[in-house]
Amino acid sequence: MFHLIFNVKKLIIMQKIITISIIMLLCMILFFTSCKKDYGNLNNATVESFLKDASQSELNNLVSGTESGMRNVLNLYLDDIGSIGREGYHFSGSEPRYVTDLLGASNATLSGSNFYIVNPWAARYRVIKNCNVLIQAATNSTHITAAQKSGYIGFARTIKAYQLLMNLNLTDSNGIRIDVSDPDHLGPIVNYSDGLTSIASLLDSAKADFSNASIAFTLAGFNNFSDAAGLVKFNRAIAARVSVYQQKWQGALDNLSGSFFGLNTGFNVGVYHVFGTGSGDQLNPMFIPQNQTGEVRLAHPSYAADIEAGDDRINKATLRNAAASLSGLSSNRDVWVYTSATAPIPVIRNEELILIYAEANIQLNNLNEGVKAINVIRNGHGLADYSGAVTQSALITEMLKQRRYSLFFEGHRWIDMRRYNLLNTLPLDRPGDDVWTEFPLPVTEQ
Repeated sequence: MFHLIFNVKKLIIMQKIITISIIMLLCMILFFTSCKKDYGNLNNATVESFLKDASQSELNNLVSGTESGMRNVLNLYLDDIGSIGREGYHFSGSEPRYVTDLLGASNATLSGSNFYIVNPWAARYRVIKNCNVLIQAATNSTHITAAQKSGYIGFARTIKAYQLLMNLNLTDSNGIRIDVSDPDHLGPIVNYSDGLTSIASLLDSAKADFSNASIAFTLAGFNNFSDAAGLVKFNRAIAARVSVYQQKWQGALDNLSGSFFGLNTGFNVGVYHVFGTGSGDQLNPMFIPQNQTGEVRLAHPSYAADIEAGDDRINKATLRNAAASLSGLSSNRDVWVYTSATAPIPVIRNEELILIYAEANIQLNNLNEGVKAINVIRNGHGLADYSGAVTQSALITEMLKQRRYSLFFEGHRWIDMRRYNLLNTLPLDRPGDDVWTEFPLPVTEQ
């Protein structure tokens, strides 16, 4: 059970006055491939002295802590979206609100004081605070070159934009707070449209930073995208996602052209949250073994019922030895997307980018190009070419179907159905259940 309520303003004020050793609690989970950690001696420096003239080692600790913090309570974010989007159920003997509040059971409603919004909201703003500290520290440091400053700042702005987008995905029209850099003068809560505009602008600023950057830090989950050119590709991939949320279809295609998108590129090429068993590291919080009882994460029955014969994505929802049931809900399939305690969780990967390419082209009435991209996805999962009507309406339906199965439990289904005004088509499993459109702001932000 989670009972702490975090307020962005309180969080930032607290972090302004604490010592650097406390900030480094957010930064300490360095996860290199070797899983060996070396944090150095911080000598109890104050935040102010740290910001005044940080060493490269201190800046790199902030980068590693930022990347590590991005993983915190990802399971709550994915369960929020997966439960409301009817991708699956999370049964927990210790936490009934997964199947009451999130599914709208009887008279249940979403509360701004409960763990399912308070904790992911706070976790994302913790990372945003880290990013703001990194930007200030890199700007003021005399120990790095101008090109290296640009690398740190571009990374921080990109991650900050991504974290803001995750919170906006939850609260939608209730908005988010973009400007949290000054704890004494916090910016206002802005609406959904303005939030996306600010996030897109932040990504564009980061792209400009990378144009003359030298990367002086190591990243764990970025694979071949950890140099300046690779970080631009990651940045543009996130920007393409933002563009489709904004319904800026040509903008989405333009951003894809600068990303790692490719119709002939592997589906799993991308950037990931990575996990490990080393000291100070953390395990994938989405992993639950197959056929477990008690704490289980189950695929919604409609996942298997609606899938085409021969689609290999059925393997993301494996049959259980026995069905699991709770509170009038039942499923005989486990969610099997994250198949070990160290399995990575995608930030963004090429399969999503191919589907963004399909969506943007369909919306621009480049229907044949949309079909081409859809067939890349279908063929890649053992299915024949699309044979339905080549109309915008029919292809949007097909595109959303492919997103449903390709991006299962990666944090998209609820958002996709909401942006196409299709939440009313999601199944209701019990009388009185609801499909929510958005989360309330945490109560102390209202």
